[in-house]
Amino acid sequence: MSLDTPRTETRPERLTDHEARQRLEHERASRLTQLQAVDEAGPDAGEQLMSAQKDTIRRVLAEIEAAFGRVQDGTYGSCRGCSRAIPVERLEILPYTSWCVPCQRDAG
Repeated sequence: MSLDTPRTETRPERLTDHEARQRLEHERASRLTQLQAVDEAGPDAGEQLMSAQKDTIRRVLAEIEAAFGRVQDGTYGSCRGCSRAIPVERLEILPYTSWCVPCQRDAG
């Protein structure tokens, strides 16, 4: 299928609060499992690498918790940079994001 071909199925413009919470719960559970696996790797694993992995997982967990707050206050799915709706496809892939792709690029 060409990128120029119009899509026949229509996608919702936004995730429902229920869908957003489900995706965020899944992401949180995955990160907690990763954190547990890093903790269980033991002292033989490189301490510096383990510390970096833990920091990354904890940062993502904090982003997930912030996303739950945005669901609650009604701002979930709105870009922090431009205030436009974040495309649902992006939220399906990265449900805790608070940036659309162009604004993420500009912020990075």
